Amino acid sequence: MLSFLTILPVGNASLETVAKHMYLFPLVGIVLGLLVGAAGFGLSIFIEPLVVGLIVTAFLVILTGIHHTDGLSDFADGLMANGTKEKKLAAMKDVSTGSAGTMAIVLYVAGLIVAFSMTDGYDLFLAILLGETMAKFSMVLMAAMSSSASQGSSIPFVQIMRDRKRLLVSGFITLPLLVLLGGAAGLAVFGAGIAVTMLLGAISTRNFGGITGDVLGAANELVRLASVVVFVAV
Repeated sequence: MLSFLTILPVGNASLETVAKHMYLFPLVGIVLGLLVGAAGFGLSIFIEPLVVGLIVTAFLVILTGIHHTDGLSDFADGLMANGTKEKKLAAMKDVSTGSAGTMAIVLYVAGLIVAFSMTDGYDLFLAILLGETMAKFSMVLMAAMSSSASQGSSIPFVQIMRDRKRLLVSGFITLPLLVLLGGAAGLAVFGAGIAVTMLLGAISTRNFGGITGDVLGAANELVRLASVVVFVAV
């Protein structure tokens, strides 16, 4: 899972193997959150908040191989394409980035930098840890609650997550961590993450007839942003 969701050199696994263990994605979120959160905590002691926000955002994007950020870009391009579901799917699969995708990335990155800059120290550490854990759970939830829009990378994840017991295990990993460490703010992060995930699922079903790998990536990014914003606002 680490090799699929990050650039960490921990070996490679097939897509089917990763899908089989998708319900453990929040554990990867915890690992990422601890790494990036610790870095953010240390940097915030010496560096201005806005600069810390920029560094932390870059660290997250690079550490995850820009994989999900690219999914957000493709998702935006697909949404903004005119025409049938087939045309929207084609726009999403186009390797070139359109204006909608570019704008989505600019707004996302700017929003994340500002959100991170609104806190520091241990609170910044928590914002990163809880946000990353919730972002990974959002992909599990979306796969469990949606169908695939086309033949692609989302199919094995959707098929595996038809087993609702896996979703429950993933939830039991995520929710206690958010509540124990974040209290009311952690619970708010969980609720916001669920809401954003369900909204994205509904939008994707209406526009594409289901979800794709790009939609899963977009969910990771947007739920991360929503989680951090909610945490610093509560």
